[in-house]
Amino acid sequence: MRYDRRVLPDTAPHADPPGTRGHAGSVLVTGAAGFIGSHLTDRLLGSGHRVVGLDNFDHFYDPAIKERNLVGARESSDFLLIRGDIRDASLYHALPDDIDAVVHLAARAGVRPSIEDPRLYLDVNVTGTMLLLEYMRERGIRKLLFGSSSSVYGDTAPVPFSESDHAERPISPYAATKRSGELIVHAHGHLFGIDALCLRFFTVFGPRQRPDLAIHKFARLMSEGSEIPMFGDGSSERDYTEVEDILDGIEAALEYVRDHSGVYDVVNLGGARTTTLRRMVELVGEAIGARPLIRHLPDQPGDVRRTYADVSRAEVLLGYRPSVPFEVGVRRFADWFLAERAAGRSLSAA
Repeated sequence: MRYDRRVLPDTAPHADPPGTRGHAGSVLVTGAAGFIGSHLTDRLLGSGHRVVGLDNFDHFYDPAIKERNLVGARESSDFLLIRGDIRDASLYHALPDDIDAVVHLAARAGVRPSIEDPRLYLDVNVTGTMLLLEYMRERGIRKLLFGSSSSVYGDTAPVPFSESDHAERPISPYAATKRSGELIVHAHGHLFGIDALCLRFFTVFGPRQRPDLAIHKFARLMSEGSEIPMFGDGSSERDYTEVEDILDGIEAALEYVRDHSGVYDVVNLGGARTTTLRRMVELVGEAIGARPLIRHLPDQPGDVRRTYADVSRAEVLLGYRPSVPFEVGVRRFADWFLAERAAGRSLSAA
């Protein structure tokens, strides 16, 4: 998809001219200390990029976990960490002048917590995104990746979920804020020449996964001999996507927006296969050597029955092909989880 530039004829879509594809600037990664953000920071540094990481180290889960996530990055002279909140307009004046692309991952996350405090989710995810876009406009930064979510599809979209779906019926405040973010990004791109891809992530997991997310939470409870809360009958399905596949997609998307002008698109990044909740629990238990003790509970408001990504657009635009089977990804997560426990490191959500 390309912007309708009829009101801005001087910025018609075009490929960047030869000689402009050397990327000398830094990449700003918001949410750099989080699960995906810290992995992306490491990946970009390893690829020779300079990275400015922005994170507020909030208490949604233990900030000490986020500090550990950045231990490797902070050893690099190509990494600069800025501590602050994307809602703080004055913060943006402290960012360096050489930033030429932004990967916006900072957000208040989680479906169920968003039901408890929707105003906070609106403030962080929508107002914060708007302030970031205004910073980009003022600084003349034209390249953006926006971290969105498969939750925008709600519970009525046909499967596999395709970007052609209007995604008009999200069923949680979190999902609504992510869809709002996509629309705000489009409006700014159309008006002010920001080239953007909105990346809809499907249930990302792997080492460093947030402690409140199901795979990590269940592994922790199993290892403690505690019951696992299973909402519903265990037949709900998720398109679990190992973090390395997500990083491949983000890196390819960054190169795409840097090499093209006049672009806006929404792209699924998923594993393109589904696993039931019941099967996920079994595999996690096997991987960490624990027997699941299950406490059955009713379905939760805001949860969708199934997610399943159609990744054909990502394949065409980005050459994206998820390659990590769920079973392999679970073993990778388990190796990290068990090593963290053996080292006595905190894995708590508190």
